[in-house]
Amino acid sequence: MKTTLFSLLCFLAVVTSSSAQEKKFSAYAIGFYNLENLFDTQHDEGKLDEDFLPSGSYKWDSIKYTNKLHNMAQALSDMATTKLPKVGCAVIGVSEVENDHVLKDLCAQPALAARGYRYAHIEGPDLRGIDCALLYNPALFTIENTTLYPYVQHLKDNPNFITRGFLAVTGTLAGERMTFIVCHLPSRGNGPAYREQGASEVKALKDSILKSDPQRKLIVMGDMNDDPTNKSMYDCLGAKESPAKVGDGDMFNPWYNIIKDGKGTLFYKGGWNLFDQIILSPNLVNRNNERDYSSLKFWKNEVQRMPYLFQTEGAYKGSPKRTTAGGEWLNGYSDHLPVVVYLLKQQ
Repeated sequence: MKTTLFSLLCFLAVVTSSSAQEKKFSAYAIGFYNLENLFDTQHDEGKLDEDFLPSGSYKWDSIKYTNKLHNMAQALSDMATTKLPKVGCAVIGVSEVENDHVLKDLCAQPALAARGYRYAHIEGPDLRGIDCALLYNPALFTIENTTLYPYVQHLKDNPNFITRGFLAVTGTLAGERMTFIVCHLPSRGNGPAYREQGASEVKALKDSILKSDPQRKLIVMGDMNDDPTNKSMYDCLGAKESPAKVGDGDMFNPWYNIIKDGKGTLFYKGGWNLFDQIILSPNLVNRNNERDYSSLKFWKNEVQRMPYLFQTEGAYKGSPKRTTAGGEWLNGYSDHLPVVVYLLKQQ
């Protein structure tokens, strides 16, 4: 669909020695958001979802579910509108979604249906029943295939450990072949070795994909349950803090310096963590200070801080407004904030 990508055009002036020339660029937003327990009200056989039933601890009924869908759709549709107000994100990775049913209901919400969002999802083995998925605007991103790669447990202390896999979605964005790997690494309660193993498995998957197709652009995104400075991200995945430090086998992590400045995506015990990250393959980055946007390249990134996402009063004032806290239904959003990166390509 060619409509000059609606209002996606960014105009940058490049001055040469002889005259001023205007170059036109198309901008594309890639987002990630942990939706914090987007469950329906029905029991899924074999899943530990009893808390999210009308009889469960959260008293999760149709009213709460409907409000949760509305709130999530509002936040998702507002992502990237600071730069692309009429278009928002081309692609959004999400975590903590229960099944196809909730994704279908989510995409049917007016705020998302207006842009025609669709989803890619494969049911995973997580015992709680929470999966990763990819929302996408089919006018901007065309899907080729979707594969769920399992988290393979190698740690001997818990050989039967089961968790979410890695959802890899390949398609075409701006005429270029891209793969998005959506992750939700094991929780902090399991210890760092589990996340380090998961990050190493993601790196192996990334390396395998790029070995078979070196020209492909690749993005790893997700709730990593670790900060960019932790071993899982920096060493195991090889996600470096600056383009100059990105080797051919590494990735670029634009969130590293944001957490160093004390900013993040979730608030815990008086401080911010930045578990929600979007990490880019070397061919998406200008590594040598060049300004080559003849193909898709990283432009900028931001944590999405829409005012309605925050608690405005009480003990948790200033932290993300959750759906439920302390046993009380707050009709909020998530304990995480969304994140976005912008890519540019010269027209």
